[in-house]
Amino acid sequence: MHMPAPDARVMDRKAELARRLRAVLPEAAVIDDIAETRAYECDGLSAYKCPPLLAVLPGSTQEVSAVLAICHEMGVPVVPRGSGTSLAGGAMPTADSVVLGVSRLTQVLEVDLADRLIRVQAGRTNLSVTAAVEGDGFFYAPDPSSQLACAIAGNVAMNSGGAHCLKYGVTTNNLLGVTVVLMDGTVVELGGGHLDAAGLDLLGVVCGSEGQLGVVTEATLRILAKPEGARPVLIGFDSNAVAGACVSDIIKAGVLPVAIEFMDRPCITACEAFAKAGYPDCEALLIIEVEGAEAEIDHQLALIGEIARRHDPVELREARDADQAARIWLGRKSAFGAMGQINDYMCLDGTIPVSALPHVLDRIGELSARFGLEVANVFHAGDGNMHPLILFDANTPGQLETCEAMGDEILKLCVEVGGCLTGEHGVGMEKRDLMGVQFSPVDLEAQMDVKDIFDPRWLLNPAKVFPLEAAASHRAA
Repeated sequence: MHMPAPDARVMDRKAELARRLRAVLPEAAVIDDIAETRAYECDGLSAYKCPPLLAVLPGSTQEVSAVLAICHEMGVPVVPRGSGTSLAGGAMPTADSVVLGVSRLTQVLEVDLADRLIRVQAGRTNLSVTAAVEGDGFFYAPDPSSQLACAIAGNVAMNSGGAHCLKYGVTTNNLLGVTVVLMDGTVVELGGGHLDAAGLDLLGVVCGSEGQLGVVTEATLRILAKPEGARPVLIGFDSNAVAGACVSDIIKAGVLPVAIEFMDRPCITACEAFAKAGYPDCEALLIIEVEGAEAEIDHQLALIGEIARRHDPVELREARDADQAARIWLGRKSAFGAMGQINDYMCLDGTIPVSALPHVLDRIGELSARFGLEVANVFHAGDGNMHPLILFDANTPGQLETCEAMGDEILKLCVEVGGCLTGEHGVGMEKRDLMGVQFSPVDLEAQMDVKDIFDPRWLLNPAKVFPLEAAASHRAA
């Protein structure tokens, strides 16, 4: 198909922008070749692609500030990018934007074991934060499934969680401070090496703001002492609803595992074929992990076993050594890769009250039959953070649209039962047009008022979070 020649004015603007950016960045840190910018045309939500005008990879807070100041002066939109693992289109570019990647910002700046904190540049990967302190007996608690690759910048932007958030919380519960650069290049320090800061909770505003307010370049994180031990138990059930009821009963009993993970048959089958973890033949599987001293672990697992047996489990298998524990977790940690080998999928992350799990799982089954698309469920059941994977064929015309329509219905269901649209992936592009399901027009106006303060020209991360019509109306008012 013949592609029209680029507009001369656009090319002139791009050339001027590239020239100015190369004056403040190393030559290799400015990427303006069309073929090379395609590496930044999408994130983990790969169904949508758009190459940016160009991409930049600054190596310090000062370079980030210089880039933003130039883009602000020229009126060029900027899309912040961590490692590109967003599943909600959070780092999706627009054709007129500059992608600002933080992948060169990887240094550990400070480790304070006495005060239990670590300060890192925000391009450092999640798992490598723990690697920096585990030799001293500490760890960083938030553990998203993409922790091997995802950057702290993206974790802060999306307020990421993970399997162990039931006990330790999500990013905001483990974030002490940030260095953030505003769109005009202003560098702001929020929080720091202390439990709480005086005045307005601006740190809480920035965490979870999805790149709408500024670019995080450094983060001060809480680190925790490793527990004495941990042990998982695997419990199989003959239906999703029964497994959901078991989770609800465990939470109601006041037991606090470090993690409760759920997998249904399609996911179990795919993971077993992929990882050979030795999972049982059942309709639903729970992986429940507890930690502490050996006596504490034994006591908690005894209570969990007692509750589980009331639901007639197909199998109840407690890990007795490190190898058995690793095998129980192997399939769960491989879930997204395993599903990706058998089909295209869209991963949602609506969150619901734990007591609503049986009802919501039944309704998802009904929606699957109605839309004709299979769903594999794998999620953090302890805090109700659902991760239904809707399977579709991207090469079949109309299936992506059917998948999106089904996803909308599932997310609406989550809000209907008292939950919310997103637990950790963020709104991004994926849920942008559903914001009105959860928030009233007054709520949305208040949120957009906050963006006005931090980014008056609305140049940061365009076309995300806020419904386009609402955003246009707000800016015109």
